[in-house]
Parts: sequence; C-alpha cells; structure tokens
Amino acid sequence: MLKSKDGTLFFTSSFPGYDEEYVGQVLSDLCRKDILVRIAFGIYLKPVRSRFGIVYPQPSEVVAAIARRDKAKILPSGNTAAYHLGLTTQVPMRSEYITTGSARVIKIGNSSIALKRSVPRNFAYKDPMLPVLVQALKAIKEENLTEEHLGIIRRLLEDRPQQDTWQHDIRLAPVWIRKLLTDIKNSIDHDQMDRQ
Repeated sequence: MLKSKDGTLFFTSSFPGYDEEYVGQVLSDLCRKDILVRIAFGIYLKPVRSRFGIVYPQPSEVVAAIARRDKAKILPSGNTAAYHLGLTTQVPMRSEYITTGSARVIKIGNSSIALKRSVPRNFAYKDPMLPVLVQALKAIKEENLTEEHLGIIRRLLEDRPQQDTWQHDIRLAPVWIRKLLTDIKNSIDHDQMDRQ
C-alpha cells in the first residue's frame, strides 16, 4: 500500500487475506498520518498532491474502481452521459451513473457522484455506445433536441456500422428514442447507398 503509486484507490475489501474491520482500522490510521485520504465510506485514496492541494481522481476512475470491486455494471446517465458523448459542453457538477450495484452518493472534493440502481434492460445492449446515447437522450428530452444535437447523433451513428448489434439494441430503447435513432440510421444507410 505504501509502495503503491499516488492516485491509487483502495477499498476495505482490497486486501482479501485480512479481516475488513482490521483493514479499515489500518486505512483510518494512514489517513490520520496524512498518507491516505478517505473520499467516501470504505473508499480511500493515496493522493496526488499539487501546490493547490489534493488532486482527486476523475469521477469515471472512481466509478470504474467501484464497478470492478462490486462486479457491477455502471453507465453514465443524465447530463453526464450527454457530456460524455459531446451533446453538451457543460461539465456537470454532479456526475450521474446508473448501476446494477448499490445506489449511493459519493462526495469527492467539491463534486459528487450519484449512483442509481437501474433495471437490467438498461445494461442489455451489445454496443457500448448505444445505452449511453439512450441515457443522454432521456436527459435532454425529445422537445429539447436541436439541429446541433441531431448532427452529433448522426455522426455518432455513422461511426458505428455494426448492423448485427443494431437490430438487437434498438428494440431496447424507449419508443420515441427508437423512432428517432431508426430515422437517423435509415437516412445514413440511404446516403451510403447513394454514394456507392
């Protein structure tokens, strides 16, 4: 632990050979000695320190570590999904994710991560981009879509020609999103056929 590099995340469950309560006491002791920082219940960080203070990990890094620990699936949702795909340039103050694991809110420095438990259907997609796009569109809402949004969505779909996963995945999307994405995909396919 002391030899691990700065920026490493630890959980009380990171040391399976030891009792978790004992590990928690050791990690808490290292926090008192200013070697580690406790960023949430059971989550510790060997911090990167700059002249401005502690450099906290990106929310996506914390979420990925939690997913590995819990053997859970996690996807960006809400404005986090929209930002992730370039559908908004506004950095969300609160990072939102859906998960097959436990729901919780984790505060990291001045920001927070919200994990909401969600239904298995949201994790049944074969293409990793499509469920994130669906989450982003749910956050934006149909009535708020602009031509700029539609152009970005078109580019995202143009870069993903997997026809074999498309038929499976599009059936999982809510009806209005299914219609929107199918119309855009049909337009892309039509344009590609015209160019051939």
